[in-house]
Amino acid sequence: MKSLLVLALAPLAAFAADVPKPVAPAIPAASIAKKGELLFSDDFEGKGEADKRWVKVVPTFAVVDGVLKGTQTRDKAIPATDGKPAVTAHAAVHGLDVPTKDSIVELKVRFDGATMIDVEFDDRKYTGCHYGHICRAQLRFNPKDKSFSAVIIDEKDGNMRNDIYEMKKDPAKKAEVAKLLVGRQATFPVKLTLEQGKWITVVVETVGEEMRMTVDGTPVAYLKSSGIAHATKSRFEFGVAGKDGCIDDLKIWAATPAK
Repeated sequence: MKSLLVLALAPLAAFAADVPKPVAPAIPAASIAKKGELLFSDDFEGKGEADKRWVKVVPTFAVVDGVLKGTQTRDKAIPATDGKPAVTAHAAVHGLDVPTKDSIVELKVRFDGATMIDVEFDDRKYTGCHYGHICRAQLRFNPKDKSFSAVIIDEKDGNMRNDIYEMKKDPAKKAEVAKLLVGRQATFPVKLTLEQGKWITVVVETVGEEMRMTVDGTPVAYLKSSGIAHATKSRFEFGVAGKDGCIDDLKIWAATPAK
């Protein structure tokens, strides 16, 4: 019986071995982008009417004491019961309609219980991936060991591409999905002294197929992947997960390659 089990599992083991282990790419020490026209800025001081380009997506953001504060309220998936619709767990999300191709985004973030704050690039008119998600850069906090990590994801040609998105729903296709996602995401430990409750300056540079992220002036993440080059990034979305997270002093420039 044991030999039969070994024979049965052998093809699965071989298939798993075919999935390359992700290797984090080297992070360029110098900027990959050069600032052009300033397209947008907001310090959330409430000196006038809010910029009409802001869009409520998952509406749990508010301007509080001169900063944009997001609170995740849909933190658990709840099945439909008693005639009430199901609730899908989702980060708090605030949108901004500022079309770009290549850009530099600078903002200050503060984790007030949050486990993730991100900058996302979308194109709602693009139908080749789920909900027009193109790419994103995330700063994550692990409450267990108090560590931070930086993540860059190509969603257009990765986890949100229509066929891959549907395949992810089938546990039997987990290994196949893993192979398709190789090179579409990069995760890096942030070896800086960062803390909850303290302001952190984040810069996300996007040029062509490349995205680079710095934290407090230090390069922390980089990815080169085809989906990042999507030419019509028509919306930014800012997400907060875990609990509360704040954003301030947001600036967005058009960009050209630094080289």
